[in-house]
Amino acid sequence: MPLGIIQGIGRAMRRKRTSSLSILSSKRAPRDYYKGKNCIPTGFHTRKGGYVLVQEKLPNYVVPDLTDFKLKPYVSQCPKEMKTTETTEEAN
Repeated sequence: MPLGIIQGIGRAMRRKRTSSLSILSSKRAPRDYYKGKNCIPTGFHTRKGGYVLVQEKLPNYVVPDLTDFKLKPYVSQCPKEMKTTETTEEAN
């Protein structure tokens, strides 16, 4: 009798956690489920192994005209040291 209880406890310890069963992957989902990396597909596969891009699914970036923009598009990794003034030194 005590041996059966010990074996039952051992079996319960070897079981998977129930929280891991709730994770949805492509193997546990319906046949057409594709998890991906949080992005939408840009087209579809053909029967002969090709891939057709759909223009409506491609990302469209709208960039404004930046001809008279004052800021530079590059941020230096080695910024120049700023000169301190007397007012900032007195504030500290």
